[in-house]
Amino acid sequence: MMKIKVAGIVFIFGSLYYLIGEAISATFFNASLINTYLFHTISELGIPNGNSPLFLLMNSAFVLTGLTLIFGNFYKFKDLIIKNKIAFHVLTLIASLGVIIVGLIHGGNPLTSGYHTLGAIMAILGGNILLVLISRSMGNFDKYQKITLIFGLFGLIAFWIMFFNVRSIYMPIFERASVYPLIFWYFLTGYYLTTQSLNS
Repeated sequence: MMKIKVAGIVFIFGSLYYLIGEAISATFFNASLINTYLFHTISELGIPNGNSPLFLLMNSAFVLTGLTLIFGNFYKFKDLIIKNKIAFHVLTLIASLGVIIVGLIHGGNPLTSGYHTLGAIMAILGGNILLVLISRSMGNFDKYQKITLIFGLFGLIAFWIMFFNVRSIYMPIFERASVYPLIFWYFLTGYYLTTQSLNS
């Protein structure tokens, strides 16, 4: 009971830290808040330059997001997975390490941008595939699993739209549309786990 509650709290904290961290970083970015969200990628908030004075906060949010997924999934959530356990563990590692790479290796540098891009693909594509897998790998297919499936499919669709429109002025919107389903799933899962612990 305690383990499931702890995992739930970690997931909720991770989701809120990310959303608040991005919002604060965007507030101090060298553009209006609306323009930052519409026309500047999340990665830009983490580049250490004058445009983003709070780049450390954004990068800490990336790293914490990866650590949250590793801890939450391996500490307790894995016990709820009935099928596809190997794929669950592999995708958890891919998505987690991907977003940690994003936080440690910044975009905007020609020498390292390839690694940053690889990390982003691992995090977004791997993460959304993980959600689809989770939705079909638990004992039941109830409300939680259905919402998880919707998040995963929405994120995958947004990812592919972004992938084929990387030069579009609206690419940052597609990027956030592919990332936020994962962050919202963190909060959903935290709520689900803490509710489970209260009912058990």
